[in-house]
Amino acid sequence: MMRLDAHQHFWRYDAEQYPWIPPGSALHRDWLPADLLALQQPLGFQGSIAVQARQSLAESDWLLGLADACPALLGVVGWVDLRHPDVALDLARLARHPRFVGVRHVVQDEADPDFMLQPEFQRGLSLLADFDLTYDFLVFHHQLPATLEVARRLPHQAFVLDHVAKPAIRDRGFEPWATHLRALAKLPNVHCKVSGMVTEADWKRWRPEDFRPYLDLVFEAFGPTRVMFGSDWPVCLHAAAYDRVVALLEDYASSLDSAQRAAFFGGNALRFYLGKTSLTV
Repeated sequence: MMRLDAHQHFWRYDAEQYPWIPPGSALHRDWLPADLLALQQPLGFQGSIAVQARQSLAESDWLLGLADACPALLGVVGWVDLRHPDVALDLARLARHPRFVGVRHVVQDEADPDFMLQPEFQRGLSLLADFDLTYDFLVFHHQLPATLEVARRLPHQAFVLDHVAKPAIRDRGFEPWATHLRALAKLPNVHCKVSGMVTEADWKRWRPEDFRPYLDLVFEAFGPTRVMFGSDWPVCLHAAAYDRVVALLEDYASSLDSAQRAAFFGGNALRFYLGKTSLTV
């Protein structure tokens, strides 16, 4: 079974295009496929899914260009303005590329907690299934009620929740995140990326046991066939190097059987994004 990272990013740093990147941080430079491959290959990873880092059609096209040049970049989750009246034209164009697998909007930055319930956004979301595209939920835990309503309204759309909805791990916050997550996990069209957790903890002083209550709930709620590993590299570098993120989840997954571990570290993401149970690159 292929070992696959279901969530990472690339960029050529530009202050205007990436204002959310802190100057002087580990993120404050170019991060490109060769950088990721150097980290992944010693750990046995054979591929990844690149996810948008800015809300631009130009970035979606740029990521697809990287995929053309890098066989290990198996899929791109890009950005499209789902509220635009002509969004179907953009979706049709991008979906012609075999590695354009899904769409994401940075909903966590939207002030309106019901942003995704706006009619224009709902209309755009409803078109994704026509192009066999997935949708990544990028939300904070307080936005989970709207996330649940969206997933209920579109039962035939394949959704995945990024970063387990960013619970307040640093403050040991658990509710109402846990209740909302359990409700979302009851919907069979929703999967969950176990990603981005280290940056929700204390960046300098986190310990593996800090994550166990959250991981226990995620794996219990979604089950072994709807969870997938994602590093959130290079954003994870705020709190942990790539190999440390992998080791954290390998240690937790050691209690799973071999088939479940293989599914978590690649099989589930392959099936979700590419509709495949195996792949050779």
